[in-house]
Amino acid sequence: MCRLIESIKVIDRKFENISFHNQRCNEARDALWNCKNKIDISREVALPDDLNDGLYKCRILYSSQIEKAEFMPYQLPNIHSLQVIYDDTIEYPYKYEDRRRIDELFAKRKRCDDILIIKNGCLTDTSFCNIVLYDSKNYFTPDTPLLNGTRRRRLLSQKKIFEKKITLHDLMSFQKIFLVNAMIGLEDNICVDIENVNK
Repeated sequence: MCRLIESIKVIDRKFENISFHNQRCNEARDALWNCKNKIDISREVALPDDLNDGLYKCRILYSSQIEKAEFMPYQLPNIHSLQVIYDDTIEYPYKYEDRRRIDELFAKRKRCDDILIIKNGCLTDTSFCNIVLYDSKNYFTPDTPLLNGTRRRRLLSQKKIFEKKITLHDLMSFQKIFLVNAMIGLEDNICVDIENVNK
């Protein structure tokens, strides 16, 4: 069975949003390997002694247990355009190490920076982020994500964003699409103007 990845933001030697990462990790271990014992990533993964202050990405590889953890400096991406890609059969309910299907779709982005995956007429995710759409008043996220990301879960729990069905037809009722994941928050302002979504 394919191994999974957990990507965690580390800022000034502290794991961010760790409770949501623990929850997702343990849900996946239970569903895929029937592991009932819960693990706490912050106890299982030690920060390297030589890790400086600043922004890092912790990439954890795991199956029934944590197999490997590595830390690398992180810079926010530059994403200014999205290519709409249709795939009605894609499934990515867990953060699998094997991303070949997503990589194949990403290769079809033409001149755009990333892709916006449409499944059965509904908006899902980009190649590496959940999305949040802004209509000049509120922030909404599709109720059909491929992966229910930790940042998305947290923003929903904080009622900073709201979940609803969003179809490709609905796209023009919004102004911007924000990209969010474990490393990228709404406050980072990584967003694409709707007119820069190539259909």
